[in-house]
Amino acid sequence: MLAFSAFKPPMSDLKPIGSGLTRPECVLTHRSGFLFCSDWQGRGGVAVVSPRGEVRRVSIAGTGSDLRPNGIALEPGGSFLLAHLGATDGGVFRLFPDGSIEPVLTDIDGAAIPPSNFPLRDRQGRLWLTVSTRIAPRADDYRPSAASGFIAVSDANGARVVADGLGYANEIAFSADERHLFVNETFARRLTRFDVRPDGGLGGATLIWQFGPGDYPDGLVLDEDGGLWVTSIVSNRVIRVAPDGSTAERVLEDADPGHLALAEAAYASSRMGRSHLDQQPAPVLRNISSLAFGGSDLRTAYLGCLLGDQIFSFTTSHRGLRPLHYDFDISPLLQALDF
Repeated sequence: MLAFSAFKPPMSDLKPIGSGLTRPECVLTHRSGFLFCSDWQGRGGVAVVSPRGEVRRVSIAGTGSDLRPNGIALEPGGSFLLAHLGATDGGVFRLFPDGSIEPVLTDIDGAAIPPSNFPLRDRQGRLWLTVSTRIAPRADDYRPSAASGFIAVSDANGARVVADGLGYANEIAFSADERHLFVNETFARRLTRFDVRPDGGLGGATLIWQFGPGDYPDGLVLDEDGGLWVTSIVSNRVIRVAPDGSTAERVLEDADPGHLALAEAAYASSRMGRSHLDQQPAPVLRNISSLAFGGSDLRTAYLGCLLGDQIFSFTTSHRGLRPLHYDFDISPLLQALDF
């Protein structure tokens, strides 16, 4: 059962921060109040937004290939892991505060990793990565039949695929005890939970929520109560799914009805393409792709938008689950950016 939330904020309560951002698909928060988002300006990198809204960039320096960061992960010291969403290539790269980069994970069993979506570290230091699809171009898999996405893990035993056949694997998130891993399958319209085995394998796949018309689950984060907050591209929705998957609440929506109907018809007939994701005539938000809890009490929800040039926030009645990276020392990064 999908219902509207009792704490649904009016659009006028959305507060913008930052300006001039370029494809802030993924947003991260930190206890300092600084925000970080993926950045496609120039050769790619990460945009850093101060609590006052100042924007400075960690841009890729030197020569070599450009990177197109999709999901990002913050590391101690202020370096970042970038999931590279190239036209034909992917993998994970580390971006240092001085703009230098190094490859972290570019192949599995000798095969190059396809364009990649989202990286995540767990408390044991294992690196997890989603690849949405093996089909090229990616838009050819914006289909109800999508089933070539996967989740990989890299640890002391090497890199391996631990969940396969996913319907366009997008963001992933751990439960508070890291016994379960959740994944959004965007075009299969599923939120799926896996059991995490001690060796890093995944098993016990459970359907938590099957989304309906207009829902294309992308971003994913948990609150302290175990609720799962999902952002939907195209329809510009934020949905909170109950921990047990019994109900879902639509917290926020900024959809353009005409565009949504057009996209829905294309999806239903397996004709959806880039234009349905790259155009967003909604009044305020520009394709919500990410949500991160921040603020002094972790009750502020920050929204990253694929087509936006700002980050928007609103206050919630739920406290977010404290991110693993929330208390990392980032002083080398702030010094490098002269903050």
